[in-house]
Amino acid sequence: MNQIVTDFSEKVGPIKIMNAVNNGPLPVTKERTRSNFSDYKALRIPYARTHDASFCAAYGGEHTVDVNFIFPDFDADENDPNSYDFTLTDEYLKTMFDAGTEPFFRLGSKIEHWSKKYNTRVPKNFSKWARICEHIIAHYTEGWAKGFRRNITYWEIWNEADGRPDEAPPEMKECWGGTMMEFFLFYKTVATHLKSRFPHLKIGGPACCSVDVGRPFFRVVIQPWLDAFLRFLRDNNVPLDFFSWHGYNVRVESFMESAVRARAYLDKYGFNKTESILNEWNYLEGWNGERFINTIKNITGMRGASYIAAMMIGCQNAPVDMLMYYDARPSIFNGMFDYYTQKPLKGYYPFALFSRLAEMGTQVKSTCSGQGIYALAAAGKGKKGILISYYPFRGKGKEKKVIISSDIHVKNALLLDEDNTLVPQQKYEYASKEIIVTLKPHSVLYLEGV
Repeated sequence: MNQIVTDFSEKVGPIKIMNAVNNGPLPVTKERTRSNFSDYKALRIPYARTHDASFCAAYGGEHTVDVNFIFPDFDADENDPNSYDFTLTDEYLKTMFDAGTEPFFRLGSKIEHWSKKYNTRVPKNFSKWARICEHIIAHYTEGWAKGFRRNITYWEIWNEADGRPDEAPPEMKECWGGTMMEFFLFYKTVATHLKSRFPHLKIGGPACCSVDVGRPFFRVVIQPWLDAFLRFLRDNNVPLDFFSWHGYNVRVESFMESAVRARAYLDKYGFNKTESILNEWNYLEGWNGERFINTIKNITGMRGASYIAAMMIGCQNAPVDMLMYYDARPSIFNGMFDYYTQKPLKGYYPFALFSRLAEMGTQVKSTCSGQGIYALAAAGKGKKGILISYYPFRGKGKEKKVIISSDIHVKNALLLDEDNTLVPQQKYEYASKEIIVTLKPHSVLYLEGV
């Protein structure tokens, strides 16, 4: 039987931040009228990570966000405001704030897929690099160098330094050009300095590729790297306010299992209060050939949209503190906005629906039976809501009749599937606190009432 049972009298906890993303909206300018700014703002996205922003010309391209672009001459005086180029990063972050989104600032460089690496090489002076980051943070949070006093809480050190083993040739090291131990010493220097200077901010990282061993859809096996990293931090008293990690897969349960594993690693080494943040995730069948082509096709359709909803629901019930979808930047991994028109795709609407639950604030008990059925219920501010995703990750799936046992009095029922985009539904059967619905594979249903 496919059944969902909710109990609005039993509170579970707060609705977590499952609707954060990588990167912000496109700005509206005299030269650029093709923008997703209004639609992005309507989602009420709480945080947007800045990683890979410098791939996007509309954000400012290779003059934006990355430390090496903000501070282009490493031999310059890091205490001199004239050594910094903040202009386009200022504009990019302002666009985020104008949309109601707080930046989650990645300190480091975008990934470099080309054979010669320029900005992912090991910094030649770790302490100076830390001081450069100190001034970047001061510019945005303390007004240094004609800057701002913005609320930017999260500062992430580097990205996917664990992506390649020490013995890999330099041209293969897309994110960190050095060894594992070099990164550990680098992270220690930077994190210790920044946390001492800004104790009220959250300093963390290191944006690991994954936390799993042997998972078929993750790019690398890094468990020994992660274990060594956390042991090094503990033994050297290095701060870690949040631990960030990544994953690409088709199976929601794999991420839920990974969240358990990440939490276990952190607790093992005494980082019990450290937040666990999955800040890159998306649908992935495979990185090469037809499987990658299918991946890109599915990300922008209903399979990708139902997957997004299922991930938000599943990870709400897993020990992870925040999800950050990769990517809201114009790219092939953006299932939210059409690359050419910037109009919403099907994957936009799970974010819109989840924001309604987030506004209610409190998760209440819900249970599901039936393969591929996911449900999350919330209440607050005089409302009740249930978000349901039917996401069969294998094959096309079959149409399913689902019984929803709940005391919600539905006033609004919205359906998202191949033929409907949040179209109100009136044909559901009501009997003895039961709602009977028929869902097509890869569909999302939202019920709201009192």
